[in-house]
Amino acid sequence: MSDYDVIVLGGGPGGYIAAERLGHAGRKVLLVEADALGGTCLNVGCIPTKALLNAAKTYEHAKHGSNLGIHTSDISVDWTELQKWKAQTVTTLVKGVGFAEKKAGVTVVKGYGTFDGPGRVTVRFDADGASGSGPAQRAESYTGDHVILATGSVPVMPPIPGAKDNPHVVDSTGMLAVDAIPPRLAVIGGGVIGLEFASLFATLGSEVTVVEMLPEIVPFMDAELAPMLRKALGNVAFKLSCTVTAIDGGSVKYTTADGSAEAVEADVVLMAVGRRPAVQGWGAESSGLEVSGKGVAVDDRMRTNLPNVWAIGDVTGRSLLAHAAYRMGEVAAANILDPEAHRRGEVMRWGTIPWAVYSIPEAAGIGLTEAQARAKGGNVQTVTVPGAMSGRFVAENGVKAPGAAKLVYDGDTLQVLGLHVVGSYASEMVWGASVVLETELTITDLRQVVFPHPTVSELIREAAWAAKA
Repeated sequence: MSDYDVIVLGGGPGGYIAAERLGHAGRKVLLVEADALGGTCLNVGCIPTKALLNAAKTYEHAKHGSNLGIHTSDISVDWTELQKWKAQTVTTLVKGVGFAEKKAGVTVVKGYGTFDGPGRVTVRFDADGASGSGPAQRAESYTGDHVILATGSVPVMPPIPGAKDNPHVVDSTGMLAVDAIPPRLAVIGGGVIGLEFASLFATLGSEVTVVEMLPEIVPFMDAELAPMLRKALGNVAFKLSCTVTAIDGGSVKYTTADGSAEAVEADVVLMAVGRRPAVQGWGAESSGLEVSGKGVAVDDRMRTNLPNVWAIGDVTGRSLLAHAAYRMGEVAAANILDPEAHRRGEVMRWGTIPWAVYSIPEAAGIGLTEAQARAKGGNVQTVTVPGAMSGRFVAENGVKAPGAAKLVYDGDTLQVLGLHVVGSYASEMVWGASVVLETELTITDLRQVVFPHPTVSELIREAAWAAKA
């Protein structure tokens, strides 16, 4: 007889939500986490960056309040107090996750877990009961009818000469812990992580330069809106189509598209070229798991190639987003509870996962970009409306502020294929498009939806009525 019905290895968004769902369903669940509950997202990712970005927005609004008739003086940023706000936010939410697991009846163990094969997990503990870099003081083995692997991801650190052991070079975790706002910041990578930190520190007063090897930022964005976002980040300098060749202290050396050698000088260099699934060090190599370069292989029910072994979240490499991990955890839990759950739609639908960039301003999207839709063929149609078509957008940002919403749709069936937004509240609007794509609504259907007025979300309605239908 197994010790537990389900063992979850990893307490990030996917792991803790799966454990919580299973616990509330009456299953005996063990959740193993080496560090604080909440994983990268809650502790050194999504949440702390948003806490700081909100503070930066407040500072930005205060500086430019005179445009609205609000006059202030002696505006300054206290980085130490910002860090306290960030820490308070994280601590509160981590405690909330712990309370939720306790309420669900989940047993939480703090230690370094390794997967020994189907139904078997070993947890190493240090002297203080947690895991760390020192030798294990003791280890315990646990058995479970099912095992869910949710080991997350780690930052990618490319082998750039001069980057390793360079005190000027940090990853995203290190960037959150810098002692002060750097006068000059160089960001290597123009993806989501790079842009959010670039926007944050540029708003707080840093001289920021982003070096990106591709010809445009955020490669998965729609090609029409990505330049709009880049230009909206006017306080950030971009070096596109540039390849970093070496880092010498705080000097980032790179070659341009025409082969010229240039450099940018910085006090801090952020390595933000992405993250990769954490598939090493916890037993994946020796357990018989099917692991590709993209992560642990899973089907749309989150099953691996091993019996009663599931994988969710970043470790799968399918979508390295916290909200995708939530859904993967729910899908895995549903299929563990009921093997026929997939017939009720409890499967991952990879094409309807929204994304968001929480820069200042924001960007978000879901579904196919125009280029992706055209690559699939058919009668692809698009419509783009400016942010100025929303009364609230203008009231809060002014008529000249950058912003737009773009619909991609099938010109024959009128089915909506994608939605892409740049501007304030983009991240809060995109969930509605998730429902549109999940239910396969058409432009005609969308025109019948009543949007609250005045809201920025009305841009979606405006786009639907501007479409050729």
